[in-house]
Amino acid sequence: MFSNLLARTVLSASLLVPALSAHAAVINFTDWAFNIDGVVSEAYLGDAMPGDGFLDPSTGLGSLSFELSGAGNHSWIGFLDLDFDAHLNTYLNEYGLAHGAVASGQSWQIDEPGYAFGTIYDNVIAGALDNTNHLPSDRPDDVSLALGWNFDLAQGETALITLTLSDMLATSGFYLEHVDPQTGPGFDDTASVYFWSSLEIFRADVPVTVPEPGSLVLMALGLIAVSTRRLRYTPA
Repeated sequence: MFSNLLARTVLSASLLVPALSAHAAVINFTDWAFNIDGVVSEAYLGDAMPGDGFLDPSTGLGSLSFELSGAGNHSWIGFLDLDFDAHLNTYLNEYGLAHGAVASGQSWQIDEPGYAFGTIYDNVIAGALDNTNHLPSDRPDDVSLALGWNFDLAQGETALITLTLSDMLATSGFYLEHVDPQTGPGFDDTASVYFWSSLEIFRADVPVTVPEPGSLVLMALGLIAVSTRRLRYTPA
């Protein structure tokens, strides 16, 4: 985590000179990491972000999709760390909320990203989130979010996982919320971003089964019998 902390320190310093305009909360995308079937990709190491789609490199808002295939057990975890208006009120006054009921195989964690006391980053690397909000509204601090899935695929099945980070809520399923209750020059605005993901498992088209020769003979005899029966009962 030392290299990660150094990267965070450099990024945080760059937030001290934002472009000021008519105020909307300034969202800064600080860090990310993914653990997909035990293969870890980390921003501070310079890894390419996995998945298809786009997360804005400045704000982190956007959507990514991931396809996993192969019979057996699979795991996927996505970790995102961002801040609101750190140039005005630091990033230590923020908190997290978890909404709804988790789906089967889904996991999550809201926590300080590991620069001081949080376990979330280590848990992402280890591949096991603890399903806990460590930063509720009465214990604000530096917030980061993680969501995960663990599932089995049968032969021929493919999993599609979609991750979304948005400042507008557009899901009825389980989601995490990152809140800064004091944004803006007067510290009297509230800003939120929402983090959710979905899992869909589907099969490729099943090929048409060609009947064996014996089955073809039985089918032909059946068709002949039906035709004969129809001829017998055809009115004169």
